[in-house]
Amino acid sequence: MARTVHCIKLGKEAEGLDFPPYPGELGKRIFDNVSKEAWAAWLRHQTMLLNENRLNLADARARQYLARQMEKHFFGDGA
Repeated sequence: MARTVHCIKLGKEAEGLDFPPYPGELGKRIFDNVSKEAWAAWLRHQTMLLNENRLNLADARARQYLARQMEKHFFGDGA
């Protein structure tokens, strides 16, 4: 049986992720509070951010920017 979470992004009970998608405390918060559907939406948004900002993931600043955007996307004001 699939694990369910109360998704903070969708505001409803939905199927949870199979494993933490990101290391550390942020990954645990996402695993505990974000559904597969909301995570898929983030991946589409992340792709848009990468392309529009021409980010290079080999650059530590680009990875930090994406981590901040991910936290803001799920847990920020108006999320």
